[in-house]
Amino acid sequence: FDINKNVSVFETNIRVVGGLLSAHLLMDRAGVSPLPEGWPCSGPLLDLAADIASRLLPAFATETGLPYGAINLLYGVPACETTVTGTASIGTFILEFGMLSRLTGDPTYEHAARRALSALYDARSSLNLVGNHIEITMADWVYKEAGIGGNVDSYYEYLLKGGLLFNDYSLIEQFKTLYKAVIKYMQHEFWYIWVNMYTGLPAIPSVSTLDAFWPSLQILIGDIKSASKTLMNFYSLITHYGFTPELFSLLRGQVQQRSEVYPLRPEFVESLVYMYRATGDKMWRTMGKQVIDSLELSARTACGYATISNVVTHQLEDKMESFFLSETTKYLYLLFSDEHWVFNKGLSDENVTVTEGHDRDGYQICAPNSFGYVFTTEAHPLPRGALDCCFNYHDIKKAVFSKKMSTRNTLNEGKRRHFFRQMNRPPDHLCISHLCLSFLCYEVPT
Repeated sequence: FDINKNVSVFETNIRVVGGLLSAHLLMDRAGVSPLPEGWPCSGPLLDLAADIASRLLPAFATETGLPYGAINLLYGVPACETTVTGTASIGTFILEFGMLSRLTGDPTYEHAARRALSALYDARSSLNLVGNHIEITMADWVYKEAGIGGNVDSYYEYLLKGGLLFNDYSLIEQFKTLYKAVIKYMQHEFWYIWVNMYTGLPAIPSVSTLDAFWPSLQILIGDIKSASKTLMNFYSLITHYGFTPELFSLLRGQVQQRSEVYPLRPEFVESLVYMYRATGDKMWRTMGKQVIDSLELSARTACGYATISNVVTHQLEDKMESFFLSETTKYLYLLFSDEHWVFNKGLSDENVTVTEGHDRDGYQICAPNSFGYVFTTEAHPLPRGALDCCFNYHDIKKAVFSKKMSTRNTLNEGKRRHFFRQMNRPPDHLCISHLCLSFLCYEVPT
């Protein structure tokens, strides 16, 4: 990763850091033998994840804790980088960075992610709504439209999934607060529209294909009735067009102009997986079968599956997004899988170690293949059973929540190789513009 390249902090985290962490943690499941010495607390993929994550950290070194949107892998934040960042690009780090801290013993990553989450939550309006772009040096909202779709979606996802993965009720409480506001101001016949974050009044009466992820979160908190109605809404679009358009105007009852594209997104199928596992109703598999039929009929080409550039005409674009393989096909596979290890809910792991004296019960369990999995927003499964494998959790937690800790402090410094380097700004001419699958129905405490 030692290259002079500007990258998205958000995309690099969910795709590269998350992918490396998940691959590292699934080595045993994949039959890798022998496992790296000290696994899951060490290994070449974990080293790579720490390397690239450390190169993202300078983006978080702001007064507010809100990160820049882009970083140069060699030089840090570009001199001309904008100070306006999307909500999702701020609030989508706790799963990857939190797991990385637990495996390496370095609290820097989790601290940076939590500091960003805290600053974002504190910037919510009096209605408990958040906008979709914020100025990071002053924490002032630039785009004040609140919604659950693009530039916001995975912020809600990571509050809830972060709470479930790390047993952190403070994150779940934040999700609960925001969830109630979403239902109150955005929900219209189980569609979710964009509203003004300060008044709650409708701003954009359109829905996005990205919104189809929302039922998966509702299922995790036990609101299956609402989730099913939203899924039925999206299914009505699929039965009419074959696919879900990027934007659909509720006001006109038709696909929004210049938003006819369907880039093979996974969100609808993702929610179908959660719904089927929660209910066992084969109707949800039938919906998934129609998605497969549409893909085979209209998107399949000799070399892959092409983006549908227009859901009305089914015209194709010579492009296949990486998330089609990472997420869409993975969720379709899981939807029709009856017995898969990712659905494991209990303790069924040969690699189990018990260490005394680390928690209030007098022990902590390392079982990297047990206790269910949380899927990141890029569909990389992270095992809950790996959290207590490597370092004393209470030491890490104390460092993470220390108010005096800067984003460059480390735990176990000198005991583990860290790849973080002092970042210098590049010359001006280099500036570039630019699930939880334990499948238990968690009921959020009231």
